[in-house]
Amino acid sequence: MEAIRVAVPGRGLVPAGEPVLRGDDRGVLHGDGLFETMHLRAGRPWLRDEHLARLRAGAAAIDLPLPPVEALVELLDAVSAGWPAGTEGALRLVCTRGPEGGGPPTVYATLGEVPAATQRARRDGVTVATLPLGVAARSRPGLGWLPAGVKSTSYALSTAARRWAARAGVDDVLWVSTDGYVLEAPTANVVWLAAGTLLTVPAAATGVLPGVTAHHLLSRAPELGLTAGEHLPTVSDLHDADAIWLTSSLRGPTEVTSLDGTPRPRSPQTPHLQTLLGFPPAHPPFRR
Repeated sequence: MEAIRVAVPGRGLVPAGEPVLRGDDRGVLHGDGLFETMHLRAGRPWLRDEHLARLRAGAAAIDLPLPPVEALVELLDAVSAGWPAGTEGALRLVCTRGPEGGGPPTVYATLGEVPAATQRARRDGVTVATLPLGVAARSRPGLGWLPAGVKSTSYALSTAARRWAARAGVDDVLWVSTDGYVLEAPTANVVWLAAGTLLTVPAAATGVLPGVTAHHLLSRAPELGLTAGEHLPTVSDLHDADAIWLTSSLRGPTEVTSLDGTPRPRSPQTPHLQTLLGFPPAHPPFRR
């Protein structure tokens, strides 16, 4: 097991137990910050530029000053230097607004092994239940004061949903709007296959997080003979889908094996999707 690494701008690697932020940091006290998590493979962060672009878009949306992109790249290089090429890594870049009394933003990076539970979910799939979110599907983008689709360090809603999932005996949840549409999971986007088309929820229209992994997957759908598109699905639409996946940077495409207590057969597409994105395939392709 590789030890957790921590890197700070201007200091490089620091001992994992050494403090890197103040007790009055607004990222801790108010969740006032952003982060990105990247999959480290062969010692390099996968889709690094896409994650940094999403980080900068989120920072612009909440008026959070960031170091130049070159400094962020240098920080990612510092924390990942010498990481074993054959070990999957979870590389996290965190940027907060800094001390409550004012001051520069807090920026640091961490790197550890991808958790075994994440790898098991990728291999075995996940059971999922729907959970009401309490907002209409298209309401959030219309609220000018509310930044939509940003990867905030304010994770109270997501962790509450994951705790509910644990109590309910499922692995994850899918949030559903008041008007009956499936939006996203607390830490993943939803992708499904219907009649030869890979689909995901439109981020701009709904305010869900624009998924880097989901976008990359759909952009490569033609390589599997599939088309790609966006659609707002109902729960019924997902029950009727040929296959459903939750996509995130560490899990990759993870198949939903049960939805609201209804088991789903494993899809022959899952290993193809995972191989396409460079993740170890969950199970051998089905033979017809």
